[in-house]
Amino acid sequence: MSALYGTYARSGLAFERGEGMRLYDQNGVAYLDFHSGIAVNALGHGDPHLVGALKSAADKVWHTSNVFTIPEQERLGQRLVDATFADSVFFTNSGAEALECAIKTARHYFWAKGETDRYEIIAFTGSFHGRTLGTIAAGGNPNYLEGFGRRLCDEYGMLLVLDEVQCGYGRTGRFFAFEWSNITPDIVAVAKAIGGGFPLGACLARGEVAASMVPGTHGSTYGGNPLATAVGNAVLDRIMEPGFIEHVDQMGQRLAWHLQQLAQRFPDQVLELRGKGLLAGIKITPPVRDFVERLRSDHQLLAIGAGDNVLRLLPPLIVTEADIEEAVGKIAAAFEAIQAETN
Repeated sequence: MSALYGTYARSGLAFERGEGMRLYDQNGVAYLDFHSGIAVNALGHGDPHLVGALKSAADKVWHTSNVFTIPEQERLGQRLVDATFADSVFFTNSGAEALECAIKTARHYFWAKGETDRYEIIAFTGSFHGRTLGTIAAGGNPNYLEGFGRRLCDEYGMLLVLDEVQCGYGRTGRFFAFEWSNITPDIVAVAKAIGGGFPLGACLARGEVAASMVPGTHGSTYGGNPLATAVGNAVLDRIMEPGFIEHVDQMGQRLAWHLQQLAQRFPDQVLELRGKGLLAGIKITPPVRDFVERLRSDHQLLAIGAGDNVLRLLPPLIVTEADIEEAVGKIAAAFEAIQAETN
């Protein structure tokens, strides 16, 4: 029996190494990765620039705490400010922590203005923002859903807080997904891809909003330490390379096209296509947990299930159309096998 908490329905599959779009198990079997560690491994596995940055940083200082200036953190923060709407950044270790910081920043902003009765968080129905008590409590009151957006925030003096933990850092074909809507948020939480597999998150905010977060209002022991932010800078190097995000956009369009062909071919299996860019969902007829296992065991394709019986596809952002065709072919083969079993 494992000594670990039983909080995960783990597969017995264990990986030993990775290269690009592939993961290799302990027996050397290769798996095509359309899972990306749940949208974390944006650059795939073993990216030379990322590996080099980590090895170089490991020979220097790992951790000092935020009592001291951390040059790599300062550099990454400035680069994010230069590339986005934000004026200030707070670094964390995870998406849940970034969202906790976002909630705290929003509430403290109004507290500092003397508006202490303005503390409620309005969220979309069915939303998921992490597993802390605060983010779980913030999830989805249906009474507040209809018409919610930037216009209402401006009309009623509210802050627009966006969760880009999974959809940010290029995954939808823009640096942040909100860019498709031509809006400017007040606060954004980001994580997952920002560290390319190394634990890192960040809360980005406009200057006016972040101004009330003075010394003592928030903190993190590990957040933004030298090792994490050295890796974070290396990830940003790659994401900001000319043509990188344009490639993601192109591959997102190709993925959507191939999934449309799949849906036409298997109308009884595919009920709906969802998503944007390289964040794709397929609502399917077969139980999604069983289907994910079938893809993994029979076709060596790594995917992930989501609520509402949706198969989620989250390939590394370096994916090629050949990879997409291979993955869709494996999904088609799984559908064909199910049809043969039921006929």
